[in-house]
Amino acid sequence: MGGLRCVDGSYLTVTPVACTDSVGMPYEVTLELHRDGTSYGSVGERCGWLLARLAHGVDEARQGRGEAVRWTDPDDRFPGEEPDDELFSFRYRTRKGLAGGGELRCQLRTIPVWQPGPGEWRLTRRAYVEAWAATGEGARAVLTSSELSVFVRQLVNEAEGCLEGRDMAQNAVLGAGTVDSR
Repeated sequence: MGGLRCVDGSYLTVTPVACTDSVGMPYEVTLELHRDGTSYGSVGERCGWLLARLAHGVDEARQGRGEAVRWTDPDDRFPGEEPDDELFSFRYRTRKGLAGGGELRCQLRTIPVWQPGPGEWRLTRRAYVEAWAATGEGARAVLTSSELSVFVRQLVNEAEGCLEGRDMAQNAVLGAGTVDSR
């Protein structure tokens, strides 16, 4: 289970749980959210391949590939071309497709920090991971790209364990629906 220390001091736990088909075979994951041990919602049905793709993208960005090369500090490097991109947004959906019951999202923010020595502003980028309960109560963690990479990779590894060792990265690279079916 992945977890994050939030800015208010609380602890957000994110646990992948297998989604199963009609014969009980796991095929994807949903994320269960808990804040300080209290249930916070269930979000992101079938989000495993998105997490695997994000993990790959963060690792690529940290190595300075693509648009991320503009940022000198690897901790400021994230995937995406826009400075304030949304990396993911997972919501709870009812069978009828209505949203409600929780949300987990990650948005990039560019933050100016004053550097008194040289007397200039330095731009940094951080990932704001926010969780919202069905009650509207929210929690936020602010992460560097290194911290986001560790968090997402931890979720992907646990998701693969839930899926009896299936490689989540296969769909992340090839796209959904490319795995042989029974």
